[in-house]
Amino acid sequence: METGKQHAILFDLTRCSGCGECVAACMKKQGFEGDYEQVTDMSATSYTYVREVLAPDDEEFYCRNLCRHCVDPTCASVCPVTAIVKTAEGPVVYDADKCMGCRYCMTACPFNVPRYEWDSANPQVRKCDMCHDLLAKGEATACSEECPNEATVCGPRDELIADARQRFEEEPESYHPHIYGEHEIGGTNVMFISPFPAEQLLGFVDKLGNEPLPQNTWRVLSKIPTIAVFAGATMGALWWLTGRRDEVRAHEAARKARRKNGKPQHNGQSQSEEV
Repeated sequence: METGKQHAILFDLTRCSGCGECVAACMKKQGFEGDYEQVTDMSATSYTYVREVLAPDDEEFYCRNLCRHCVDPTCASVCPVTAIVKTAEGPVVYDADKCMGCRYCMTACPFNVPRYEWDSANPQVRKCDMCHDLLAKGEATACSEECPNEATVCGPRDELIADARQRFEEEPESYHPHIYGEHEIGGTNVMFISPFPAEQLLGFVDKLGNEPLPQNTWRVLSKIPTIAVFAGATMGALWWLTGRRDEVRAHEAARKARRKNGKPQHNGQSQSEEV
């Protein structure tokens, strides 16, 4: 699918009332409990939040923060086991079954998006998946569906860019004529328009340029192929060892259960054998 036809989200600060319905819809869609009105940051149980921002004249506005679903995502480029991938439809998605827990994605993300389940016995990386299951069925994202003011809308990326530019033409006094995310770091599938420069007043990163960050990564790695190969082999070994460790733990638990129940060992093992 062409980049322009990929699913995307456009957020318009001039239309947001700060109601938080997008946060509530996201939490409901993901099955997260808690009070959406108390959400002040992204976490393993809240993939988006709304905060108040001030224009230069101290006028109040509200802005969302969430995964940007980069056109060429750095998180996916550094994942050694392809647990994070960019889909042809636009969303950047995560596969917990492949994840080895290295958390390189968290370090690499220029927007500080991925979160980790630190308190879980089986921790996973968590972030917005742009409701890719709904998009696959031709439906809108949960957040855009519930926004009462159409501050958050979803659709083909090129159509949202055209829509934003039309708003600039029709209401030039209401907007700073820049679509944040159209070109930044190669483009993102979550974009923002604002009455003032978003990269200056919303805390958004403004020094990354327009070149996709993974290109910089591979430019460096190409100069040190031996290190790159060694790192890949090491990550692969760690991934295998992680899986083997889980197998050993499961086997040990089963062995102890059989011993407790007085059942004989299987596969010719004696009671004294250890894994």
